[in-house]
Amino acid sequence: AIMLRGVLQVARAAHHTLRSPCVRAAGSMFVVPRRHMSSSVPDISLGLTQDQIEFQKVALQFANDRLLPNAAKWDQEEIFPRDVLKEAAELGFGGVYVKDDVGGSNLSRVDASVIFEAMSTADVSTTALLSIHNMCAALIDRFGTEEQRQHFLPQLVTAERLASYCLTEPGSGSDAASLQTRAVKQGDHYVLNGSKAFISGAGESEVYLIMARTGGPGPKGISCILVEKGTPGLSFGKKEHKLGWNSQPTRAVVMEDCKVPISNLIGKEGEGFSIAMKALDGGRINIAACSLGGAHQCLVTARDYIKVRKQFGQPLSQFQALQFQLADMATSL
Repeated sequence: AIMLRGVLQVARAAHHTLRSPCVRAAGSMFVVPRRHMSSSVPDISLGLTQDQIEFQKVALQFANDRLLPNAAKWDQEEIFPRDVLKEAAELGFGGVYVKDDVGGSNLSRVDASVIFEAMSTADVSTTALLSIHNMCAALIDRFGTEEQRQHFLPQLVTAERLASYCLTEPGSGSDAASLQTRAVKQGDHYVLNGSKAFISGAGESEVYLIMARTGGPGPKGISCILVEKGTPGLSFGKKEHKLGWNSQPTRAVVMEDCKVPISNLIGKEGEGFSIAMKALDGGRINIAACSLGGAHQCLVTARDYIKVRKQFGQPLSQFQALQFQLADMATSL
């Protein structure tokens, strides 16, 4: 919170160095350098508080400066931009709604949505991974013990360590309560066996929040257990080949007699499914915000293109049919 509030103070003191001002005159729109908006594109700052507008400006500047110039290369060459994620965390974006006693920014879900939407105008893939990391950090913050919070969160909010959310399995997707990964108590440890599929950040993240079955069938038999990278018995599948989102690796997470301390249990036994669903309540909002940011930039790109592309001696923007189509896109957005 201190880091992000400090950024806001600098932003307000040197407003012109961060973004063009949000002009409220009739017909004016929020202006983003290098990616200009006009009346054909919805104002992304409309309805926000002054603090949220400042968060948005900081996130947009970071998106323009650090994500936009690199996003295509990261996707084409499948580069995982860990250093840039750390830079985002320096702005307070590594633990947006984690409490400030462990270094989090302690902001609201709406604030987080504003930030992730703004960052996604430059790079949906990298921002989505950061949003998942935030979801995991918030899960530990909300449901973990004080010892777990103090041990894990300071390094997560700075992105020195990254976290992955592990629910989906080869045989259980939407029917998450049917998962088969098991965790059996042996003395003061759990021994995990099973696999998770399509896990964002797998192989790169240092912390894995595993939903495993500690009891009988159904949702009440599931618990949430934290497994750290390097734990014997924890391994990863091959990196999946994807048509996009290549700045974040996707792999299977495999546990074969993977032994972790009982103290790594998040919440109580049998609460894992409830914890997983509550985490997704916010996680789904984050991903929706990322999608909205990407869609917004698609609209801006389409608007800019029809202004310069000419056919039959005039810009495409002069053809009424395309004006209608752009207006429909803006309305849908």
